[in-house]
Amino acid sequence: MSENPHLTLVLGGARSGKSAYAESLIVVRPAPWIYIATAEILDDEMRARIEAHRQRRGETWRTIEAAQALVEAIGEAPSDRPLLIDCLTLWLSNRLLAGADLSSDRAALVRALSSRAAPTVTVSSEVGLSIVPDNALARSFRDAAGELHQEVSRIAGRVAFVVAGNPLIVKGGPII
Repeated sequence: MSENPHLTLVLGGARSGKSAYAESLIVVRPAPWIYIATAEILDDEMRARIEAHRQRRGETWRTIEAAQALVEAIGEAPSDRPLLIDCLTLWLSNRLLAGADLSSDRAALVRALSSRAAPTVTVSSEVGLSIVPDNALARSFRDAAGELHQEVSRIAGRVAFVVAGNPLIVKGGPII
């Protein structure tokens, strides 16, 4: 599959600043901006995180909730509007826990991202830089995330890794 020059992958650890950085890449373009959210509110802590993201974005963003149906949401998003997907690892976790065929899901996602002609920024958590998890489910998730990141990176025109709020350009030219 060929590289999509309109696609940017933003990776980083927890609270690294990756979402804020990804949003900054979208808002330099004319609104309205489309935000595909993959998180589910399962407890009060997650509710607070989601609310903080919503407040930071403000009213100019149109939000599509897609905890499971990310590929469908990408297909239904306006093809000429800037799109931010936050985050791939949450979607992957949702699909893993639902017992989905992750290989098929990953292939479908890569096809959907490849076909986008408008600026598209994906956010994902890098989880492979730590210790080897002590249980099979966590190891399976870590491995699936690494495979997903590699495949999305192959087709992305640009890749950034955010550390302490600072983006490091891993692939491609300047990200504006």
